[in-house]
This record gives sequence, structure tokens and C-alpha cells, in this order.
Amino acid sequence: MFTLSDFSTPTKLLLFECVPVLGSFFPMDPLLKLLKNNARASAEDLARELNLAPQAVKTRISKLEKEGFILGYQAVLDPEKTRNGGVSAVIEVRITPERGGGFNRLASRIAKFEQVQSCYLMSGGYDLLVIVEGATLQDVAAFIAEKLATIKGVVSTATHFRLKAYKENGMLLLPEQRPQRLAVAP
Repeated sequence: MFTLSDFSTPTKLLLFECVPVLGSFFPMDPLLKLLKNNARASAEDLARELNLAPQAVKTRISKLEKEGFILGYQAVLDPEKTRNGGVSAVIEVRITPERGGGFNRLASRIAKFEQVQSCYLMSGGYDLLVIVEGATLQDVAAFIAEKLATIKGVVSTATHFRLKAYKENGMLLLPEQRPQRLAVAP
């Protein structure tokens, strides 16, 4: 874990944004917030933003990676431009918890499938929310029928196919609507 000295400079203490986690507020490292918004930012740009030396930023990023705060870096892609005919679906999955393993073993097993992009334990009328991708509707349907639904402990599934994306991982996907200027007549 980090100590207070990891987040300070000789002249000033960096301010933390508090984020809600399980009903409590924990400080979010300003560097993590900047990286979350733009993982491609250079150490120099981040250092300038945080009023730190570039080497200090590089060291902190390395420490955040080593300690598992940063798990990886991904580009947010526009699904309309990159889909190549692919299909994305959200699947509500009801499961029977395993004795001694609860939901975790089944969720871990489901999450390991190549088609699964995300898997979440949920509250409400179903247990898991699974996001899958496939080349066609038939591929997604085959995954559900042949792999997902056949797992012991899966009680039922309800599938919703994504028709259009408007926002992905915090990024708006539609071009900003600019006000039209009226033509000036002589």
C-alpha cells in the first residue's frame, strides 16, 4: 500500500479526489485519475499536471503496476467503426451458488471464456451480468447454448443484443452536435 510520503512533494501535498467504495470514501491518487482519463499521456505531461518531476511519475506508475493498482492499458474503440460485423450482447445469468465457493467459482469459470469481455456479480433479479462478443448472432447464441447454459449451476439466462453504443467506458461515441449557423443573405 502507499504511504503519505508517496503522494507528496517537498513543497506541497497533492490533493486527493475521494471516490465512494462500498459506502465509504477512499482517496483516489490524482495520477490514477489522469491515467484513467488518458493512459497515453507521457510522464512529462503527467508530471507537469501534478507538479512533480517526470522521474517521480515514472517511479509511481511502476509502483502502481507492481502493486496491482494498474492492471493494464486499453484503448476505447468506437464499436461502429471497428465491429467488422461483430455482435455484442449482455447476458443476465442466474446461478446456484456452490457450497464452499459461493458465486466466485462459477463466475471465475464463466469469466475465462474467450467470448466473455466482462463479468459482474449483481444484486437484483439475476446473479451475474456477462458481456460477450462474437462474430455473428449465431456465434453468440451457440456460446450461450453450448457453453454457458451447460455449466452445472447455471439456472437460466436472458440475452440482450447491443444495437448501438452511445458511450463506452466514459467516452461519448457520437460526434458533438454543433449548432448550425444560418446563412447570411446579401
